[in-house]
Amino acid sequence: MTAGTIFQDTHKPLRLWFQAMWLVTSQKQGASALTVQQVLGLGSYRTAWSWLHKLRHAMVRPDRDRLSGAVEVDETYVGGPDPRSFEFQRSHKVLVGVAAEERGRGIGRVRIRRVHDRGPGPIEHFVRDVVAPGSVVHTDGYLGYASLSALGYDHRPRVQRGRPRDAEDLLPRVHLVVSLLKRWLIGTHQGAVSHEHLDYYLDEFTFRFNRRRSRRRGLLFRRLLEQAVAVGPLPYDQIVERTGKPRIRHAIKH
Repeated sequence: MTAGTIFQDTHKPLRLWFQAMWLVTSQKQGASALTVQQVLGLGSYRTAWSWLHKLRHAMVRPDRDRLSGAVEVDETYVGGPDPRSFEFQRSHKVLVGVAAEERGRGIGRVRIRRVHDRGPGPIEHFVRDVVAPGSVVHTDGYLGYASLSALGYDHRPRVQRGRPRDAEDLLPRVHLVVSLLKRWLIGTHQGAVSHEHLDYYLDEFTFRFNRRRSRRRGLLFRRLLEQAVAVGPLPYDQIVERTGKPRIRHAIKH
């Protein structure tokens, strides 16, 4: 029954998995691996850590729709102390792309993902993956977005003119999302998030943010369970890649 799902090859009863899923979805801000280990009485931190990564993997549907309508797009650096130079920033922080649908003055769905370079290629690839062609795309004046019009988007950059304006005024939605993301990484996970595994945490934040208006936690549990049997397995070795152990020492700080 569990073949081809995130539960594949598990040695723990499914009931315990469901309890972990309920713990994760019933807590507004989520749960850390240490909390899951303690509440469920798991024998090792490694088990709780890998389970949470498998659940985060299930929080993203492979066939999810791209954002549409009017969308704000920007990028930000996450992690590390405040830099004194751009090169220091590049070496100690992770670049993250953020896209947020405009819903009146509010925010619709969001998409967040690591971007491995601030050059035009990676940024264009991020936009093409998360935003449907024909959408209105608002960005800042960075030249890396210059080719979006040629890719089928209605690109409308917001550029500072005359008196300087704060970036938050130009793209308020994505900057609010970024602020909430950084606060969540620190508040729930105490900054104990390695650069290598940041994408898993971005997936969880996106899952929670896009369902932030749901008042019934049971629906979140059901959605996660549905997706857990729809995505493929994620072996432990694939999670840690070449590290050989959970990477919890290289902390990301606000």
